[in-house]
Parts: sequence; structure tokens; C-alpha cells
Amino acid sequence: MIACLVLSARVGKAVRDETDESLMLRYQQGENRAFEILLVRHRKPIFNFVLRYVGNRDAAEDLLQEVFLRVIKGAESYERQAKFTTWLYTIARNLCVDAARRAKFRKAHSLDAPVDKEDVGGATLLDVTAGSEPGTERKLIGQELSGKMHQAIARLSEDQREVFLMREFLDMPFKEIAQVVGCSENTVKSRMRYALEKLRNELEEYADLAKALP
Repeated sequence: MIACLVLSARVGKAVRDETDESLMLRYQQGENRAFEILLVRHRKPIFNFVLRYVGNRDAAEDLLQEVFLRVIKGAESYERQAKFTTWLYTIARNLCVDAARRAKFRKAHSLDAPVDKEDVGGATLLDVTAGSEPGTERKLIGQELSGKMHQAIARLSEDQREVFLMREFLDMPFKEIAQVVGCSENTVKSRMRYALEKLRNELEEYADLAKALP
């Protein structure tokens, strides 16, 4: 019995250590455990990407579920020569684009609003008083900067925003981003450069202020 448990544990670890592509092939063959491992690996980065893209936690959770439902429905059509993350992120990106366009059409989402109170924090610089405790100013400025960062990202053009989010929140190489969005690698790098310039200009004042605090 103990030997069987040890063998099972070894097999389980071997599966967990497999590449995404191998796990996807296992799932195609009916191993649900393989899909569970893929879900654990990619759920958090995909959620962070989707949340920053659509700017709404409830919508992001719905889209996250839809992403992995699409993986389940499209499992049979997946081919190993395609990198799993490229395939997965293409699904996530396309769903985000569709959701953002629907939201823009309904005028239901304001680009000037913080992404989420839990993420951004409700305090502003106006909350700082002369009697505040040491470190309070830095904390409040950090919260203010976080809110400004979300707003600045939301004001990027759609092309620049998706490249920035894929690079920063999914840690994707430029070559893979180019495959997902359907343009050249040089175009992707150009969009990233413009995005960084815009964000740097908008956040420079707050970054300098935060550095000046003790």
C-alpha cells in the first residue's frame, strides 16, 4: 500500500513538472488532472491581465472562467506545434478586446475611475494631516500612485495597453506578443516604447514625490 502511494506521488510530481504542451496533450487524452495543473499554473497571471484590461473585478472573474471554458471546448483542436501560452493568451486577449468594445459601446466603464477600491485604496493626498504618524505620507502617496497608474494604463490606446499588459503582467517575450496580436515584433516594441513614455510622463510627478519622502 505504502509503495503504491509513493509511486502515485512520483507520478503526480512527474505530471506537475511537465511542460504546458505535454499537459495539454494529456488532457486531450482524458486526463483531467492535467487540466487542473494548467489551471493552477496560469489562473493568476491570466486574471491579473484580464483585470487590468477590463478594469472591473466582476467582469474579470467572468472572463477568467470563459477563458478556461474556451480551453476546454477547444482542447481537441489544439496541436502541439502551437505553444500553449500563445494559444491561451490569444484566447484571453480576444475575449478582453470583445468585452472592452462592448463596455465602450454601453458607456458603462469610465476610464478615469480606479480599477477597484480593493486594489487602489480609497485614500488620497488630501487625507495627509500634520499629525499623521511617520510613514503615513509614503503609504498614502503609494495608494495615490497606484490609482494614477491604473488610470494612466486605462488611458493608453488599446494597441499600446494590451502590449504593455502582456509584457508586464504575463511576462511575455515580444516575439510571442507579436504572434498573439498579429503584427510584427518591431511594431510590438514600438507600441511598448510609446506606452512607457506616456506612463512615465503621467506618473513622473508622483514618482518624484514618493522618492523625496523619508
